Amino acid sequence: MNELAVHPNIYATGRNNGLVTLLERVWLQEQEAGEGTIYVVSGFANYNGGIRFFPVFRRHVELGGKVVALFAGSAGQNLTSRQVVQGMLECGAEVSIVNRKRLMHVKSYGSRTRDGDMVVVSSGNFTGPGMAQNVEMSVLLDRPTSCGMGFSWDSLIDGLLTRSGQMHCPGLDDISSPAWGLLYDEERPTTVLDETDEVTLILILGHADTVRVNAGRKTAEAKGTQYFWLSRDCYDFFPALTIPNAKGEKRTYSCVVGMNFVDMGREEDVKVTFEAENNLDFRLGTGVLKYTKLTGIGDVAAISRIGESSYELRLYRQDTPIRDRLAKHAVNSVGNKGKRYGFVSNDEFQNLAGIHLGKL
Repeated sequence: MNELAVHPNIYATGRNNGLVTLLERVWLQEQEAGEGTIYVVSGFANYNGGIRFFPVFRRHVELGGKVVALFAGSAGQNLTSRQVVQGMLECGAEVSIVNRKRLMHVKSYGSRTRDGDMVVVSSGNFTGPGMAQNVEMSVLLDRPTSCGMGFSWDSLIDGLLTRSGQMHCPGLDDISSPAWGLLYDEERPTTVLDETDEVTLILILGHADTVRVNAGRKTAEAKGTQYFWLSRDCYDFFPALTIPNAKGEKRTYSCVVGMNFVDMGREEDVKVTFEAENNLDFRLGTGVLKYTKLTGIGDVAAISRIGESSYELRLYRQDTPIRDRLAKHAVNSVGNKGKRYGFVSNDEFQNLAGIHLGKL
């Protein structure tokens, strides 16, 4: 069945509500690991665009399949990052970088198996924003449709490789090759945050977020690490999550950010973790809140991004006017227990909450 989806959670003709879930259908539900070839073609790419699927790619290659990726690169523009290319190569993907004056602007994903080709044509790049909060439209064409129109991944990739301009194939054995010079560094310090990234996450807290906050010391409820569990749609809300897990079999990706816990007057470096092979949620380390009884079920946490790796967290209790105003913007569900989230611009949050965010 063909599907069309506009994310984030805007419109869908089928059961999949965005680019990520369409790709999950193609690469997980309708493709056996190790069979055939997975394709990724995108003009822009960064590390968080890939973290959902790096384990999928790695397993596919380990079992005998192929992953072919084609990205655009430029010495003067931030098109594709060194980190995402390294991540793809470490998964065993074959990566090519197109270098030309006119941008390679194709965004398409899919697979080829013995049953035929599937293709997703999308406005969404292989980036955190392209996978999450940018408004993007994606169309999935199933195998009968692709066959009926004569679509061929082999022919498309061959055309792109031979006619798109100068082509480079980076490798992990020589990171000084010309291909790596076309890629930007996501971990290079950035002092000015792009206006589109100046957003606040509005999160209605649940039991798992707050049970340790309200627990007594040395009680059963206090066991474990204190986190806030965030939506899977946070691929573009955090810096590159390039820190792999040091232990455990299930793969995770993490980064460290500076968090100002405004209600406590305390600033801490905290870890953000994406559980790529477990529940696919993001976890925000909030250990400083443990035992404080500062928040409970149904309260709102407002997490504002004020710099590339700098954030502020504010808590709003139930039955307060500000909490109720903010909660109206938590329009997306997380699970089935009433937990919700949403994003607003920092300017809108300041107006709603009557506060002034910090500036870097």
